[in-house]
Amino acid sequence: MTGFSASAVAVEVWLAAGYCVALVGLAHVIDALARRAASVSEGGMAGGFVYHKDHDAWQCPQDQWLWPQSFDAQNRVMRYRGTPSVCNACPVKDSCTASGSGREIQRAVDSWPASEAARFHRGIACAVVVLGLVWPLGIALTSPGPDALLVLAVAVVVALLLSVPLWSHLRRNRVFIPEGMVHRSLDDAVAEREAAAAAVVRRRSSYRSDRREPGSEAAQ
Repeated sequence: MTGFSASAVAVEVWLAAGYCVALVGLAHVIDALARRAASVSEGGMAGGFVYHKDHDAWQCPQDQWLWPQSFDAQNRVMRYRGTPSVCNACPVKDSCTASGSGREIQRAVDSWPASEAARFHRGIACAVVVLGLVWPLGIALTSPGPDALLVLAVAVVVALLLSVPLWSHLRRNRVFIPEGMVHRSLDDAVAEREAAAAAVVRRRSSYRSDRREPGSEAAQ
């Protein structure tokens, strides 16, 4: 029985094996970049607000609290809102929110591996892994010899082992939603904010009308 001979393996086989492992590395890069982009995006949307898990609430830079208001089951986000009277009296309101019903902030209830964004990007990463397996498996079907088959088999096994973390957590984790929490979609939340803004405008118009000087209507 003869041993393994690297010289007996064609260059094409070595290239296919290297290609297979390299694409797994590319898949991990895609996943890492997506995770980093999501982290940066969440940090930007928080805008200095700090989430306190023990209270399930956000604390703003002015030391005020935003409490859970509703849950959007479609987008898998919890919405938190500050007390309108507190937000409207805040000295930095103009740089924080234009809403008259309090500052709102959102939090994805799913952890990164189980979130929709992660599932999408991990789906792309896993597709890259599958593409990496096509070439070596195709060469293996042409019966290139025992030495070449060994190289291809090792490359495929290594690629599969390295890609295990990418295939995991693709199923969404079950998330506990507090009982009694209002379920409100994004459209409902937008409509509510628009209605609140319109109510503020009506109140201001009514206030200006009540403040008109006596006799102003008669002069018109």
